[in-house]
Amino acid sequence: MKWIIGILINALLFLAFAGYFEGFHVSSFGAAVGASIVLYIINMLVRPLLIVLTLPVTVLSLGLFLFVINACTLLMTDAVMGDKFDISGFGLALLIAIIMSIVNLIIHKTILEPKKRK
Repeated sequence: MKWIIGILINALLFLAFAGYFEGFHVSSFGAAVGASIVLYIINMLVRPLLIVLTLPVTVLSLGLFLFVINACTLLMTDAVMGDKFDISGFGLALLIAIIMSIVNLIIHKTILEPKKRK
């Protein structure tokens, strides 16, 4: 159930980013949900391999290189989705990855985590 909530949160974030950033385009809510599912699959399959391969750089950058890995997974999602989901460049993907990480952290800590404690 938690992964469905995460997919829907990411889909809503994609729609919000499409309205805010000029170089980011999502054609519909269905495309946003599809892109969120593709991103979830890429994060399950490819992201762990990227983290292991870039571990020395990640350690030297004190974990900040993980944002670069997240940006790469967003660009991979862009490549899989085609015209329905479009990110104009790496810089925008990096900015979106940073914002998504912060927003997801806030949502999980304020909305999802307090329900566990009760």
